[in-house]
Amino acid sequence: MDVELYVYDLSKGLARLYSMPLTGTQIDAIYHTSLVLNGVEYYYGQGIQTAVPGSTHHGQPMEKLHLGQTELPLDVIEEYIQSVVEIYTPESYDLFLHNCNNFTQDLAMFLLGKGIPEHIRNLPQTFLSTPFGQMMKPQIEMALRGVTQGTGTDGAQAPATRAPAAPAAPAQPSPVTQGVVRMASSLAQLEQHLTAASHSCAVIFFTSATCPPCRMVYPTYDELAEEAGDRAILIKVDISSALDVSTKYRVRATPTFMTFLKGQKVDEWAGANPAQLRGNVRLLLEMAHPTHRHRQLHLPSFQRHLTNYVTYKKIPSLDKLRQKLHPHTTDTTLTAIIDFIQRRFSSPEPAADVALPSSLPTFGPYLQTTLRTLAPEHQFALVDLARLLFLDPRVSGYFAAEDPHHDLLRTLLASATASPSTTPYPLRITLLQLACNLFTTPLYPDHFSGSNNNQNLALLQDLLHLTTASLLDPHTNLRIVAASFAYNLAAHNHNARFASRPDPLTDEMQVELVASLVEAIGQETQSREALHGALFALGLLVYEAPEEGTVVDLCKAMGVAEMVVGKRNIPELKGEETLIREVGEVLLGRG
Repeated sequence: MDVELYVYDLSKGLARLYSMPLTGTQIDAIYHTSLVLNGVEYYYGQGIQTAVPGSTHHGQPMEKLHLGQTELPLDVIEEYIQSVVEIYTPESYDLFLHNCNNFTQDLAMFLLGKGIPEHIRNLPQTFLSTPFGQMMKPQIEMALRGVTQGTGTDGAQAPATRAPAAPAAPAQPSPVTQGVVRMASSLAQLEQHLTAASHSCAVIFFTSATCPPCRMVYPTYDELAEEAGDRAILIKVDISSALDVSTKYRVRATPTFMTFLKGQKVDEWAGANPAQLRGNVRLLLEMAHPTHRHRQLHLPSFQRHLTNYVTYKKIPSLDKLRQKLHPHTTDTTLTAIIDFIQRRFSSPEPAADVALPSSLPTFGPYLQTTLRTLAPEHQFALVDLARLLFLDPRVSGYFAAEDPHHDLLRTLLASATASPSTTPYPLRITLLQLACNLFTTPLYPDHFSGSNNNQNLALLQDLLHLTTASLLDPHTNLRIVAASFAYNLAAHNHNARFASRPDPLTDEMQVELVASLVEAIGQETQSREALHGALFALGLLVYEAPEEGTVVDLCKAMGVAEMVVGKRNIPELKGEETLIREVGEVLLGRG
């Protein structure tokens, strides 16, 4: 997929004319940039926004630069953009310090492993380094704020389509979030949407620009899309322009609706009847996602989508970490990484203003080489630097995409998983903390679908091996961190299951994790925090598990319900009564 950089001049040529006499420095333009891929223009202003290329209020770009090609699929790109939404908010926009060029730099690094041209990136510093620039900064910000921020579509949460006619669409469908109507202007686009719904269900609304009855049910269709969320894909097609669609599906009148379940057509009807539309779509949803009995129980801890994963954010003394890495303390890769961590997490600078280190692509090879030369008791320092790096979703997203074989993570895990009992305690705990920080991006958790990829399977097996051994460790803090990672894995699996998607974790992985959690819960008598993490993780794996499946059978065979309820009698574990009741009495069915 080609990636292009669109470069606009906000000054409309005035910078080139007046910069030298006013500032003493030649400035060719006031740059606004965006990235274009797959027929969509991505830029930062009022948050992360999207548009048909060249259709923004900036007009046509002064320059289009081909940056390269990315092999990343659209869903991975969209997940990365979602992960940096909290960094690129409308409120945090700053014309000089936190702007569109920071966003395109980060996105280009993620897509291609290289940034945008330096003269564009460095323009704010070039201008502000002049006396005139410092003096005029407030006036320029006020004058250009409306121009730079724009009014495009929110790229992280596109609004439902309500226009009576299908808008002009790019050659391929742009990434969209769940719960909105998806537009298809060609047969290829429609088939992509149907493929995405092959494990659930889909509805196609065939409409046309000249169909007044269609407009009557647009609001109902939009409401149903929002109600369905990620349980279904609702599509709208204007057959007056998508002739190949009307030919294949033999649509003779509008509005016409078709429903699909697991890739197979279920029903077809015509007419603008909102009640019929609601009834048929809700029936389809129930067929695709029959209600599990657990949803009828009172389990507030589990009957929700979980948004907060456990991450480890404590910043240690970077000087002390550096000393542990002797004789590699002057390496340029290490210096750049430490400088980035210092600026990113220990200074008041906006997150996006702290550019990703240029040495990021070499950090993996540096880490692999250096780790082998360090004494075992000092290896944790290098792991801790990786832990801090992965707190930034741009970094974790970058490595998730650029390191498809997980060489960096597997190198770190190799020494610890070979013999967990002899691995130094600091190395084991920092490795598990790093594993928790992988959840700062949605890209790594999506890699934990081990059944589809040998590299993913090997990585997850290494992590599970370290986790299961650490859940029973005599060090309380290590048990807590192991339970935290188990919770993160279980929460990721739960969110997919709660949304009626296939479980990311295989049955074998779930059984291994459940068996370890049950043993850890049974032995825990000291740490309420360790019990909480392990118990919550167990409950998430049991919630909505198949009634006759291996997880439920294992819990019954091991008498887990009685063992969990017995934990309320241990004084050191007081305070977990609510979770004990939900898991031991309600979820596992003990009266």
